[in-house]
Amino acid sequence: MDDFSNLEKHESELGAFFGDLAFEEDSRRMLSFGSVSFIKSTLLFLLGSEDISLEGLQQELEECESDEVVANILSSGDKLREYAKGVENNLRKVELDSVEVAILLPDYIKESDKLVSLHDQIRDCNCILSQMETLLSGFQEEIGSISSDIKILQENSMDMGLRLKNRRVTESKLAKFVEDFIVPPKMIHVIVDGEVNEEYIKTLGILSKKLKFVETDQAVKSSKALKDVEPELEKLRQKAISKVYDFIVQKLIALRKPKTNIQILQQSVFLKYKYIISFLKEHGKEVFMDVRAAYIDTMNKVLSAHFQSYIQAFEKLQLDIATSNDLIGVDTRSTGLFSRSKEPLKNRCAVFALGERIQIIKEIDQPALIPHIAEASSLKYPYEVLFRSLHKLLMDTATSEYIFCEDFFGEQSIFYEIFAGPFSVIYEHLDSVLSSCYDAIGLLLMIRIIHHHQLIMSRRRIPCLDSYLDKVNISLWPRFKTVFDLHIGSLRNANINTIWEDDVHPHYIMRRYAEFTASFIHLNVEYGDGQLDINLERLRMAVDSLILKLAKLFPRPKQQMVFLINNYDMTIAVLKEAEPEGGKIQMHFEELLKSNTSLFAEELLVEHFSDMIKFVKSRASKHLLSFLSSRTHCLLSRITTELYLADEDSSPNLERSITVAEVEPLVKDFGSRWKTAIELMHKDIITCFSNFLCGMDILIAGMTQLLLYYTRLEDCIKKIDGGSALNRDIVNYQSIMFEIKKYKKTF
Repeated sequence: MDDFSNLEKHESELGAFFGDLAFEEDSRRMLSFGSVSFIKSTLLFLLGSEDISLEGLQQELEECESDEVVANILSSGDKLREYAKGVENNLRKVELDSVEVAILLPDYIKESDKLVSLHDQIRDCNCILSQMETLLSGFQEEIGSISSDIKILQENSMDMGLRLKNRRVTESKLAKFVEDFIVPPKMIHVIVDGEVNEEYIKTLGILSKKLKFVETDQAVKSSKALKDVEPELEKLRQKAISKVYDFIVQKLIALRKPKTNIQILQQSVFLKYKYIISFLKEHGKEVFMDVRAAYIDTMNKVLSAHFQSYIQAFEKLQLDIATSNDLIGVDTRSTGLFSRSKEPLKNRCAVFALGERIQIIKEIDQPALIPHIAEASSLKYPYEVLFRSLHKLLMDTATSEYIFCEDFFGEQSIFYEIFAGPFSVIYEHLDSVLSSCYDAIGLLLMIRIIHHHQLIMSRRRIPCLDSYLDKVNISLWPRFKTVFDLHIGSLRNANINTIWEDDVHPHYIMRRYAEFTASFIHLNVEYGDGQLDINLERLRMAVDSLILKLAKLFPRPKQQMVFLINNYDMTIAVLKEAEPEGGKIQMHFEELLKSNTSLFAEELLVEHFSDMIKFVKSRASKHLLSFLSSRTHCLLSRITTELYLADEDSSPNLERSITVAEVEPLVKDFGSRWKTAIELMHKDIITCFSNFLCGMDILIAGMTQLLLYYTRLEDCIKKIDGGSALNRDIVNYQSIMFEIKKYKKTF
């Protein structure tokens, strides 16, 4: 029995250590069907037991016969032996593993005391944990009870908080209602007896809130207290309106005092109390309209008087530039500004020359003139200076007033009602000035000033003068067109017999025209006004016609050409000062100058070398294009072509051959006096032309054309039989070129 118990003990230990051991599938099935005796006997064998009893084996086999696994094994027949071998192998493996366990088993037995101790400790822990479980269960019950109490307290707290919040809301609303509704004695004292100052303005704000509260709050209207408070509030409103009205009226009276700085008063006083206007708008509409009307009337009269006095003061400073007689084509030798012949040219032509008047555009944003200071210095100014000063003052005043009206009254329309008077004063003044203004340059300067003032107001973002400046601009253009047409008409209707002078130097009318046109070109450079360009073209056509008529009055063609060249050259020089790059008008006069220069050079040569030129044109023209040397052809091809075409009409004499006797006098005559003739030409040009550079250009052109004629003559001689005999009398080409270069070096 002890052995069996030990066997069971060892079995349990082996089961613990070999629980993971894997047998073959059939062995596992045999063990699973409870063949306990077989397993026990096997284990006894493995443990070395010597007593093996087979008693009861037959009975066990009979009992296992009904077992399905055993039946399958026994019915396998020839495979039973093989199966037994497999079982035997498995048992051998188990035996080996058991031996290893038996070797290690003593170590585990040695630790048995510790295992017992560990078992005791675990048991003690279980007892302690059981006690703690009991204790915690009690705590849990107590906590559950406390949780229910806390929940009740939380509900009570929320209820009390809600009631407190409702009471606070009610209290605040009630306090605000009382505060907005009641009329404190201090407020009554300030409104009734106090002076209008910052404290008074604050009190007005409080009164305004109370009046709005009574008028708009439905709860107040149903309140019984309204019957007591409303009459008092109405009395305070009327008293406040009356008091602030008197205050504003007193300040408006201060605006009417002479030499009052309106802008400072507006900034330091009116804007400081601008809440008064808001109060009147809300609670005294009729009184506000009275105050508004009073301010408009006051400022209208004050500003109108201010501009009226300013205009009267600067009218004394005006410098009269032009009258109805100061036109380009009007004869001024007996009357008018230009009758003073000894006066410097720049003063006599001030009406036509821009001069320093252009500075007004560069000083467009300078402060306005102060009349009494300017008068003390005894200075006089063209009207455009006074015009700019007047509009500079208008812009600054209008800007300040526009901003003040928008800030103080909260509206912009009041500005236009105030400035209706000043605008009327300025319009009346401009009408009187423009109706008698004949200064075209001054009118265009005023147009440019208005343009710049529009840009200034646009940069300020103040639109109050837009319509006014447009209206002034519209009134200036028609007057400018009228005066400009008068100048054109004076040229078209000029009496050439009256204005003609027996002098080939530039005519005073042409000088007027040049300076007049240059002035407008200069003033139009940055603007590109197409209408002005059209008017300048009309003026040019008129002066072209007039200058040709004057030129025809000279008896000799040479004088006519000198007169035209001098006038064209002077005009070009003046126009270049206004527009160095050259414009359409300047190019026109350059073409005229070029054509007349060529004609004059030809006329000058005919005067000194008429026989040679006549011979070349009539006899040698057929030979020109064939024998012209290459170096001369490059320089004079255009002139050569013109001369060749001009010779076509003289063809009847071309068939007759040229003899040495015909050419010899021409060659000798040219060789004997060509240098003298050139010197005479030089002196003649210096005498005729006021512009030395222009004269030198004409001289060079004449000598170049002379070289062409002489080259054609020389080529003709080469084709004549026996012409080589004249070689000793022919002037060398290089000599003529040297003479031309010598005159070129003189300028």
